Amino acid sequence: MRHSRLSATRTGRWSYASLSIVILFWSGNFIVGRAVNGVIPPFTLALVRWSGALAILLPFAWSHLRSDRQQLLSHWKTVLLLGLTGVAAFNAFIYSGLQFTTASNGLLLQAAIPALVLLFSRLAFGERASALQIGGVTLSMLGVAVIVLRGDLAALVRLTLNFGDFLVLCGVVSWASYTSLLRLRPDCHPTSFLAATFVIGAAAMAPLAAMEIMGGARIPLRADVLGAFIYVALFPSLVAYVLYNAAVKNIGAAPAGQMITLMPLFGAGLAALLLGEALFRFHFVGMLLILGGIVLGAVGVRLQRREPDDFGATG
Repeated sequence: MRHSRLSATRTGRWSYASLSIVILFWSGNFIVGRAVNGVIPPFTLALVRWSGALAILLPFAWSHLRSDRQQLLSHWKTVLLLGLTGVAAFNAFIYSGLQFTTASNGLLLQAAIPALVLLFSRLAFGERASALQIGGVTLSMLGVAVIVLRGDLAALVRLTLNFGDFLVLCGVVSWASYTSLLRLRPDCHPTSFLAATFVIGAAAMAPLAAMEIMGGARIPLRADVLGAFIYVALFPSLVAYVLYNAAVKNIGAAPAGQMITLMPLFGAGLAALLLGEALFRFHFVGMLLILGGIVLGAVGVRLQRREPDDFGATG
Protein backbone atom coordinates (compact mmCIF):
# COMPACT_ATOMS: atom_id res chain seq x y z
CA MET A 1 0.00 0.00 0.00
CA ARG A 2 2.76 2.41 1.01
CA HIS A 3 4.76 1.53 -2.13
CA SER A 4 1.78 2.17 -4.41
CA ARG A 5 1.11 5.54 -2.76
CA LEU A 6 4.79 6.49 -3.12
CA SER A 7 4.74 5.51 -6.81
CA ALA A 8 1.56 7.54 -7.38
CA THR A 9 3.13 10.55 -5.63
CA ARG A 10 6.22 10.39 -7.85
CA THR A 11 4.06 10.07 -10.96
CA GLY A 12 2.01 13.07 -9.86
CA ARG A 13 5.08 15.20 -9.22
CA TRP A 14 6.53 14.30 -12.62
CA SER A 15 3.20 15.11 -14.28
CA TYR A 16 3.02 18.56 -12.69
CA ALA A 17 6.67 19.23 -13.59
CA SER A 18 6.08 18.19 -17.20
CA LEU A 19 2.94 20.34 -17.36
CA SER A 20 5.03 23.33 -16.25
CA ILE A 21 7.27 22.71 -19.27
CA VAL A 22 4.16 22.46 -21.46
CA ILE A 23 2.83 25.81 -20.24
CA LEU A 24 6.26 27.38 -20.77
CA PHE A 25 6.25 26.24 -24.41
CA TRP A 26 2.64 27.33 -24.94
CA SER A 27 3.40 30.73 -23.43
CA GLY A 28 6.26 31.04 -25.89
CA ASN A 29 3.84 30.09 -28.66
CA PHE A 30 1.57 32.94 -27.55
CA ILE A 31 4.46 35.40 -27.81
CA VAL A 32 5.49 34.05 -31.22
CA GLY A 33 1.88 34.28 -32.42
CA ARG A 34 1.79 37.95 -31.44
CA ALA A 35 5.24 38.64 -32.92
CA VAL A 36 4.33 37.32 -36.39
CA ASN A 37 0.88 38.92 -36.43
CA GLY A 38 0.57 40.60 -39.81
CA VAL A 39 3.56 38.68 -41.20
CA ILE A 40 2.25 35.09 -41.20
CA PRO A 41 -1.50 34.56 -41.74
CA PRO A 42 -3.10 32.54 -38.90
CA PHE A 43 -4.20 29.46 -40.85
CA THR A 44 -0.87 29.28 -42.69
CA LEU A 45 0.94 29.40 -39.35
CA ALA A 46 -1.29 26.62 -38.03
CA LEU A 47 -0.71 24.52 -41.17
CA VAL A 48 3.06 24.87 -40.91
CA ARG A 49 2.84 24.08 -37.19
CA TRP A 50 1.04 20.76 -37.61
CA SER A 51 2.59 19.62 -40.88
CA GLY A 52 6.03 20.43 -39.45
CA ALA A 53 5.30 18.58 -36.21
CA LEU A 54 4.01 15.61 -38.23
CA ALA A 55 7.16 15.56 -40.38
CA ILE A 56 9.34 15.43 -37.25
CA LEU A 57 7.18 12.79 -35.54
CA LEU A 58 6.49 10.48 -38.48
CA PRO A 59 9.86 8.63 -38.59
CA PHE A 60 9.38 7.68 -34.92
CA ALA A 61 5.68 6.90 -35.22
CA TRP A 62 5.58 4.99 -38.51
CA SER A 63 6.05 1.48 -37.10
CA HIS A 64 3.49 2.18 -34.35
CA LEU A 65 1.04 3.56 -36.89
CA ARG A 66 1.27 0.34 -38.86
CA SER A 67 0.68 -1.86 -35.82
CA ASP A 68 -2.07 0.41 -34.43
CA ARG A 69 -3.80 0.99 -37.75
CA GLN A 70 -6.79 -1.24 -37.00
CA GLN A 71 -7.21 0.24 -33.52
CA LEU A 72 -7.20 3.78 -34.89
CA LEU A 73 -9.61 2.93 -37.70
CA SER A 74 -12.05 1.19 -35.37
CA HIS A 75 -12.11 4.33 -33.18
CA TRP A 76 -11.95 6.81 -36.06
CA LYS A 77 -14.84 8.92 -34.77
CA THR A 78 -13.10 9.51 -31.43
CA VAL A 79 -9.74 10.20 -33.09
CA LEU A 80 -11.40 12.61 -35.53
CA LEU A 81 -13.19 14.44 -32.72
CA LEU A 82 -10.01 14.80 -30.66
CA GLY A 83 -8.01 15.89 -33.70
CA LEU A 84 -10.57 18.53 -34.63
CA THR A 85 -11.07 19.93 -31.12
CA GLY A 86 -7.55 19.81 -29.68
CA VAL A 87 -5.40 20.29 -32.77
CA ALA A 88 -7.34 21.97 -35.58
CA ALA A 89 -10.06 24.08 -33.97
CA PHE A 90 -8.26 25.29 -30.85
CA ASN A 91 -5.21 26.67 -32.62
CA ALA A 92 -7.14 28.06 -35.59
CA PHE A 93 -9.48 29.95 -33.27
CA ILE A 94 -6.67 31.26 -31.05
CA TYR A 95 -4.43 32.41 -33.92
CA SER A 96 -7.43 34.00 -35.68
CA GLY A 97 -8.71 35.67 -32.53
CA LEU A 98 -5.33 37.28 -31.84
CA GLN A 99 -5.71 39.15 -35.14
CA PHE A 100 -8.61 41.14 -33.65
CA THR A 101 -8.18 41.22 -29.88
CA THR A 102 -5.53 42.02 -27.30
CA ALA A 103 -3.25 39.49 -25.66
CA SER A 104 -4.78 40.46 -22.28
CA ASN A 105 -8.27 39.56 -23.41
CA GLY A 106 -7.01 36.29 -24.90
CA LEU A 107 -5.25 35.26 -21.70
CA LEU A 108 -8.21 36.24 -19.53
CA LEU A 109 -10.61 34.15 -21.63
CA GLN A 110 -8.27 31.15 -21.51
CA ALA A 111 -8.50 31.26 -17.72
CA ALA A 112 -12.01 29.81 -18.18
CA ILE A 113 -10.57 26.48 -19.42
CA PRO A 114 -10.26 24.79 -15.97
CA ALA A 115 -13.86 25.62 -15.04
CA LEU A 116 -15.09 24.36 -18.42
CA VAL A 117 -13.11 21.13 -18.02
CA LEU A 118 -14.87 20.52 -14.71
CA LEU A 119 -18.24 21.30 -16.32
CA PHE A 120 -17.70 19.07 -19.37
CA SER A 121 -16.37 16.21 -17.24
CA ARG A 122 -19.50 16.47 -15.12
CA LEU A 123 -21.89 16.61 -18.10
CA ALA A 124 -20.21 13.93 -20.21
CA PHE A 125 -18.94 11.49 -17.58
CA GLY A 126 -20.79 12.36 -14.36
CA GLU A 127 -17.50 13.26 -12.67
CA ARG A 128 -18.11 15.36 -9.57
CA ALA A 129 -15.65 18.05 -8.58
CA SER A 130 -14.84 18.42 -4.91
CA ALA A 131 -15.21 21.70 -3.05
CA LEU A 132 -11.41 21.98 -2.91
CA GLN A 133 -11.16 21.56 -6.69
CA ILE A 134 -13.78 24.24 -7.31
CA GLY A 135 -12.09 26.53 -4.79
CA GLY A 136 -8.70 25.91 -6.39
CA VAL A 137 -9.98 26.72 -9.89
CA THR A 138 -11.64 29.89 -8.59
CA LEU A 139 -8.46 30.99 -6.81
CA SER A 140 -6.32 30.38 -9.91
CA MET A 141 -8.78 32.28 -12.13
CA LEU A 142 -8.59 35.19 -9.68
CA GLY A 143 -4.79 35.11 -9.96
CA VAL A 144 -5.03 35.25 -13.76
CA ALA A 145 -7.38 38.24 -13.48
CA VAL A 146 -4.94 40.04 -11.17
CA ILE A 147 -2.09 39.62 -13.68
CA VAL A 148 -4.06 40.35 -16.86
CA LEU A 149 -5.84 43.37 -15.34
CA ARG A 150 -2.55 44.57 -13.82
CA GLY A 151 -3.85 44.51 -10.28
CA ASP A 152 -6.89 46.66 -11.01
CA LEU A 153 -9.83 44.25 -10.75
CA ALA A 154 -12.19 47.20 -11.23
CA ALA A 155 -10.95 47.25 -14.84
CA LEU A 156 -13.01 44.12 -15.40
CA VAL A 157 -16.18 46.25 -15.69
CA ARG A 158 -14.48 48.35 -18.38
CA LEU A 159 -13.43 45.32 -20.38
CA THR A 160 -14.86 45.30 -23.91
CA LEU A 161 -15.30 42.19 -26.02
CA ASN A 162 -15.15 41.96 -29.81
CA PHE A 163 -15.21 39.35 -32.59
CA GLY A 164 -11.66 38.31 -31.77
CA ASP A 165 -12.71 37.52 -28.21
CA PHE A 166 -15.53 35.36 -29.55
CA LEU A 167 -13.00 33.41 -31.64
CA VAL A 168 -10.71 32.95 -28.63
CA LEU A 169 -13.69 31.78 -26.57
CA CYS A 170 -14.49 29.19 -29.26
CA GLY A 171 -10.90 27.99 -28.94
CA VAL A 172 -11.24 27.81 -25.17
CA VAL A 173 -14.36 25.63 -25.49
CA SER A 174 -12.54 23.42 -28.01
CA TRP A 175 -9.56 22.87 -25.71
CA ALA A 176 -11.71 22.17 -22.66
CA SER A 177 -13.63 19.60 -24.73
CA TYR A 178 -10.38 17.98 -25.90
CA THR A 179 -9.03 17.75 -22.35
CA SER A 180 -12.24 16.22 -21.00
CA LEU A 181 -12.54 13.73 -23.88
CA LEU A 182 -8.92 12.53 -23.85
CA ARG A 183 -9.97 9.65 -21.61
CA LEU A 184 -11.76 8.18 -24.65
CA ARG A 185 -8.66 7.97 -26.86
CA PRO A 186 -7.97 4.47 -28.23
CA ASP A 187 -5.58 2.15 -26.43
CA CYS A 188 -2.66 2.57 -28.79
CA HIS A 189 0.90 3.90 -28.71
CA PRO A 190 1.02 7.64 -27.85
CA THR A 191 3.03 8.50 -30.97
CA SER A 192 0.55 6.84 -33.33
CA PHE A 193 -2.34 8.69 -31.67
CA LEU A 194 -0.45 11.99 -31.93
CA ALA A 195 0.45 11.39 -35.56
CA ALA A 196 -3.20 10.67 -36.41
CA THR A 197 -4.41 13.87 -34.73
CA PHE A 198 -1.63 15.92 -36.36
CA VAL A 199 -2.75 14.60 -39.76
CA ILE A 200 -6.29 15.75 -38.97
CA GLY A 201 -5.06 19.17 -37.87
CA ALA A 202 -2.91 19.68 -40.97
CA ALA A 203 -5.68 18.46 -43.29
CA ALA A 204 -8.19 20.84 -41.70
CA MET A 205 -5.83 23.82 -42.03
CA ALA A 206 -4.69 23.13 -45.62
CA PRO A 207 -7.74 24.54 -47.49
CA LEU A 208 -7.93 27.55 -45.16
CA ALA A 209 -4.23 28.29 -45.64
CA ALA A 210 -4.68 27.91 -49.41
CA MET A 211 -7.43 30.55 -49.28
CA GLU A 212 -5.06 32.92 -47.48
CA ILE A 213 -2.35 32.43 -50.11
CA MET A 214 -4.85 32.79 -52.97
CA GLY A 215 -6.11 35.96 -51.29
CA GLY A 216 -2.69 37.54 -51.72
CA ALA A 217 -0.86 36.65 -48.51
CA ARG A 218 2.89 36.55 -48.98
CA ILE A 219 5.29 35.16 -46.38
CA PRO A 220 8.85 36.58 -46.34
CA LEU A 221 11.41 33.82 -45.87
CA ARG A 222 13.42 35.71 -43.27
CA ALA A 223 15.38 34.23 -40.39
CA ASP A 224 12.80 35.29 -37.80
CA VAL A 225 9.95 33.76 -39.82
CA LEU A 226 11.80 30.47 -40.27
CA GLY A 227 12.64 30.50 -36.56
CA ALA A 228 8.96 30.97 -35.73
CA PHE A 229 8.04 28.02 -37.97
CA ILE A 230 10.62 25.76 -36.32
CA TYR A 231 9.56 26.80 -32.82
CA VAL A 232 5.80 26.30 -33.28
CA ALA A 233 6.29 22.93 -35.00
CA LEU A 234 8.63 21.49 -32.38
CA PHE A 235 8.08 22.84 -28.88
CA PRO A 236 4.42 23.87 -28.35
CA SER A 237 3.23 21.15 -30.74
CA LEU A 238 5.20 17.91 -30.70
CA VAL A 239 6.93 18.12 -27.30
CA ALA A 240 4.06 19.84 -25.48
CA TYR A 241 1.33 17.51 -26.75
CA VAL A 242 3.33 14.41 -25.81
CA LEU A 243 3.77 15.72 -22.27
CA TYR A 244 0.22 17.10 -21.92
CA ASN A 245 -1.51 13.92 -23.08
CA ALA A 246 0.63 11.81 -20.73
CA ALA A 247 -0.15 14.13 -17.80
CA VAL A 248 -3.90 14.00 -18.45
CA LYS A 249 -3.67 10.20 -18.41
CA ASN A 250 -1.71 10.21 -15.13
CA ILE A 251 -3.45 12.87 -13.03
CA GLY A 252 -6.74 13.49 -14.82
CA ALA A 253 -8.33 16.17 -16.96
CA ALA A 254 -9.21 18.71 -14.27
CA PRO A 255 -5.74 19.11 -12.66
CA ALA A 256 -4.06 19.21 -16.07
CA GLY A 257 -6.55 21.77 -17.37
CA GLN A 258 -6.03 23.98 -14.32
CA MET A 259 -2.33 24.33 -15.15
CA ILE A 260 -3.41 26.50 -18.11
CA THR A 261 -3.79 29.33 -15.59
CA LEU A 262 0.01 29.49 -15.40
CA MET A 263 0.16 30.90 -18.94
CA PRO A 264 -0.08 34.62 -18.10
CA LEU A 265 2.49 34.15 -15.35
CA PHE A 266 4.94 32.37 -17.65
CA GLY A 267 4.14 34.83 -20.42
CA ALA A 268 5.04 37.76 -18.15
CA GLY A 269 8.27 36.02 -17.17
CA LEU A 270 9.23 35.39 -20.80
CA ALA A 271 8.38 38.99 -21.71
CA ALA A 272 10.62 40.21 -18.90
CA LEU A 273 13.45 37.89 -19.91
CA LEU A 274 13.27 38.29 -23.69
CA LEU A 275 11.71 41.70 -24.18
CA GLY A 276 12.98 43.53 -21.11
CA GLU A 277 9.47 44.21 -19.77
CA ALA A 278 9.24 45.00 -16.06
CA LEU A 279 7.65 42.76 -13.43
CA PHE A 280 5.41 44.44 -10.85
CA ARG A 281 3.90 43.56 -7.50
CA PHE A 282 0.64 42.40 -9.08
CA HIS A 283 2.59 39.73 -10.99
CA PHE A 284 3.74 38.20 -7.71
CA VAL A 285 0.30 38.51 -6.10
CA GLY A 286 -1.19 36.76 -9.12
CA MET A 287 1.52 34.11 -8.95
CA LEU A 288 0.70 33.30 -5.33
CA LEU A 289 -3.02 33.05 -6.10
CA ILE A 290 -2.48 30.83 -9.15
CA LEU A 291 -0.05 28.51 -7.40
CA GLY A 292 -2.28 28.40 -4.32
CA GLY A 293 -5.22 27.42 -6.50
CA ILE A 294 -3.24 24.67 -8.23
CA VAL A 295 -2.08 23.24 -4.90
CA LEU A 296 -5.62 23.40 -3.51
CA GLY A 297 -7.00 21.62 -6.57
CA ALA A 298 -4.29 18.94 -6.42
CA VAL A 299 -5.08 18.26 -2.75
CA GLY A 300 -8.76 18.02 -3.62
CA VAL A 301 -8.09 15.46 -6.34
CA ARG A 302 -5.82 13.43 -4.07
CA LEU A 303 -8.38 13.32 -1.26
CA GLN A 304 -11.15 12.47 -3.71
CA ARG A 305 -9.23 9.53 -5.18
CA ARG A 306 -7.90 8.14 -1.91
CA GLU A 307 -9.45 4.82 -1.02
CA PRO A 308 -11.42 4.73 2.24
CA ASP A 309 -9.04 2.28 3.90
CA ASP A 310 -6.11 4.56 3.16
CA PHE A 311 -7.24 6.88 5.94
CA GLY A 312 -6.86 4.16 8.54
CA ALA A 313 -3.83 2.43 7.02
CA THR A 314 -0.73 2.25 9.14
CA GLY A 315 1.56 0.86 6.45
